This record gives sequence, C-alpha cells and structure tokens, in this order.
Amino acid sequence: MSPSPLRPAVPLRDGDLLAALDLGSNSFHIVVAQRVLGQLRVVDRLRETVRMAEGLNALGGLSPEVRERALACLARFGQRIADIPPQHVRAVATNTVRQLRDAESFLRPAEAALGHAIDVISGREEARLVYLGVAHEQPPRDDQRRLVLDIGGGSTECIIGQGFAPLERESLQVGCIASTRRFFANGKLGRKRWNAALHEVSAEFQQFASTYRSLGWDEAIGTSGTHKAIGNICAALKLTKGAITLPALQEVRERVLQSSRIDAIALPGLSDDRRPIIAGGVLVLEAAFTVLGLERLQVSKAALREGVLHDLLGRGGIDDPRDVSVAALMQRYGLDIAQAQRVEDCALELFDQVATPWALGDDDRDMLARAARLHEIGLAIAHSGYHNHGAYVLQHSDIAGFSQQGQRFVAALVRVHRRSVPKSAFDMIPDRLLANARHMAALLRLAVLLHRSRKDEAMPGLRLRAEGEKLALRLDKRWLQARPLLRADLEGEPEDMLGLGIQLRIEAA
Repeated sequence: MSPSPLRPAVPLRDGDLLAALDLGSNSFHIVVAQRVLGQLRVVDRLRETVRMAEGLNALGGLSPEVRERALACLARFGQRIADIPPQHVRAVATNTVRQLRDAESFLRPAEAALGHAIDVISGREEARLVYLGVAHEQPPRDDQRRLVLDIGGGSTECIIGQGFAPLERESLQVGCIASTRRFFANGKLGRKRWNAALHEVSAEFQQFASTYRSLGWDEAIGTSGTHKAIGNICAALKLTKGAITLPALQEVRERVLQSSRIDAIALPGLSDDRRPIIAGGVLVLEAAFTVLGLERLQVSKAALREGVLHDLLGRGGIDDPRDVSVAALMQRYGLDIAQAQRVEDCALELFDQVATPWALGDDDRDMLARAARLHEIGLAIAHSGYHNHGAYVLQHSDIAGFSQQGQRFVAALVRVHRRSVPKSAFDMIPDRLLANARHMAALLRLAVLLHRSRKDEAMPGLRLRAEGEKLALRLDKRWLQARPLLRADLEGEPEDMLGLGIQLRIEAA
C-alpha cells in the first residue's frame, strides 16, 4: 500500500506560526517559527535550564524540587503557545521522561501546565528528528554522508545520514548530566577516575562503531549545548574558531583535569550554567572521538527542536513519516494489502458515521486507519493469538514518526481487534486518550468482523449509530441471512464489546 495521506494536510499560509518544544534532560526549549514565502523563519526562542536528569533517582522517581521546576517552566511556555493553533504545535519529551517509572504521573500535570499534549519519543526517534533539524539547517549534497552527534543531558544520539534521510540511528544511555552523576558523583576529578570512566563510555560506542566506520561519512557535526559549550571553550582558548578538533578536545580535557573538583573548573568561555555538567560532556565526546576515529567536528546551531518543526510540516500530508513507516512495516511483514484496504475502508466508513456523537477528530481517524492497515501484522509470527503478537511488535519496535504514546495506541487497537478484551488492554494509554481508544477499538472490531470472508462486496444498508456508550449496527436483513457465519459472529460480538464498556445492538432491517 502506498503511503498516501489519510486526510488533507492543514494548509499553512504565509504568516502562520508553528512551535516546537523540546523537553530535554538538561534544558527545556521552545522555538516559534513563521511561514514566510514557503519557508520557516524563526521569530522567537526560549530556553530554561531545568536539569530534569538531576532529579531522576535509581528507582525511576523524580524529586519534588525538579518536578516543580519543570512544571513552572511549562506553565511559562504554555503562555507563549496559547494563541498558536494546537495542530501547529508539538511538544516532545526525551530521555529523562522515558526513564520515569510512572511517566503518566508527571505527564498529566505537565500537560495541564503547558495546555498541550506531550509526546514521549524513543531514543531512535529522537535521533531521526535531530538529523532532520541539522539537515534542514545546513542542507547537504545528495551524495554527501554525515555523522551527527547529539550529547544531551541523559542520552547521546548518533546518526549517519545521506541527504535528508538518516541511514543509521543509535541512542546511548550516556549524557553530560548522567555521566557526571555516574562517574563524578562526589564532585571529585582525577586522571585515574577519568580513564576508568572513559573505558566504560567507550564500550557503549563500540557496539556500533564498526558498522558506522564501514559505512563512512564525509563530515561530522555536533549539536546540542554540550558541543556548543566545548566549541566556545576551544574558541576562547584560541585552539579553533569554534569547531572541535582532536588536539583541541585533548587540551580541554587536560584543562578540566587540572581541577581536583568539578566546582573548581575554570575555563574561558565556560558559563556558570554549564560548569556543573561539563566534565560528563567532555568525557562522552572524548569517547566518541576515540572510538569513531574523529579528527574534526563542526558545531551546528540546529537540534531536536528544529527537527520537530520541520517534521510538523510533513504531518497529515503525503510525506507524513508515520504513513511512510506503516507502508514499510506492511511490506516487511508481508501483509495482505487487499484485506488491509477492505478493513480500513470499512472502519473509516463507520468512523464517519459516529465521529460527531463521539467527538472524534482527524487525528483519531488517521490512527484508526493505521491500525486497520497493520491489524494482521502478527500473522507473520503465528495465526494463533496473532493479535497479541501484532500488538507486541508494534509496541516494542522503533517506528519512525511515532511517539511512544502513539505506538502504544495503535498496538492497543491491534490487541483488541478480535476475541475478548482483557482488562489490562489499555493500561499503557494516557487517560486523555482512553475514551477515544475504546471507541476506535469498537470500530476496528466491527470492520474486521464484517470482512472475515476477505471478499470485495457491498454491504447494503450498513449503518452505525452512537449514543453515549451505546452502538447500533444496522444491516440489510436478507443480505445478513445469506451469511450464517457472519450472523453467528455478530450474535457473539455484543458480549465481547462489553469489555470496551460499549453496549452493541445488531439490527436487521
């Protein structure tokens, strides 16, 4: 199935504003851009140091102090985006929120403070968006390969891309805050401790170094606050003009180790804000230089937030990365395209009949269509329990364009599209999406059931009505009587549908 748009993209006109929010482990960022002559022009930027990673404990909890700091920042950011249409805003959370034991307990008040949904993205999706931001900020040649490194507060993303497309993406659990806390928790520095830490961090890069080096790249680019800070230090020491070279990085490391404690580090060009975490950043970058064989790294101003902005432009249109990913999954797992199309068409026909009483929107319609396209993905593993296999694949795969919540949403719909509905089916779905998830699951179940015969045939008199949590499905009586297997399936469906909290009635007219 070709990745065609599921609905018309919201047209962007000159003067329209878009906003991207990056809720990182060290800083929270917001960038607002305006469409001008078909291009994006940045009109506002905000940054606050929140240091989410500092509040993360070993059990996945978040300290009250850091939690309140984050919520206060989000409330201020919420004021900035209040007048921008919601479909033109996207907020993404990265490593620290991914590590929370109960992310929803933070996301609920966070979304309330911001006044907008927050997408938690995987490390590999973060890598894709970082590369997208760099590629648009510094357009490459079509034949040029780039290595892009992003050392964040809690994780480091490594990408090799060509043109505007990433070829390899990796995310490591090492970052400037995480590494500083892990290796220099008491604030003490020393060469022996540094070398031991360098050995451990280097092992993380070794996992993919041979693949990256065999693929090769024409230039290396570093993005994020860590690279900017180290680049500034190199320039202030007159070692380079802002780029990072191997000799310059080695000199910076030596200057860091001249101090016995982190709070005593004194380097020209180093801000007070960056001083507490610079040791971890230099450590991770030295490991990357050593293992990947780097000699020089340019520093880019673009980062994740710019990638989110450009990704927003493609959503809902022919270049929506989610639809491209769905098409790739269908091909990889050998799905029956004709059957997927039948189920999708029927599910969307039913959707359009109940969208108004159930207050379902365009985004809901898109997600239902994607679930319909992928509902049989588990057949590639086994027919028995294929809905369970499919849900597992969708929940645990790295699917470009999807947030973690988005993947879990589609996975839940696939999990309950047949058989009984377990009580735990929607445990991973955010509360704000729960009602719509149950409603769309009901529509997908009906569409799958109505097309069990896997034939192209009209369904005369097909009509679905919704009133609260009650559904009434009407079919032509003669048509239904001629299909005893379907009639038997429909007779058992009302009982199964109760697992969704929905009362179903079948009418033959």
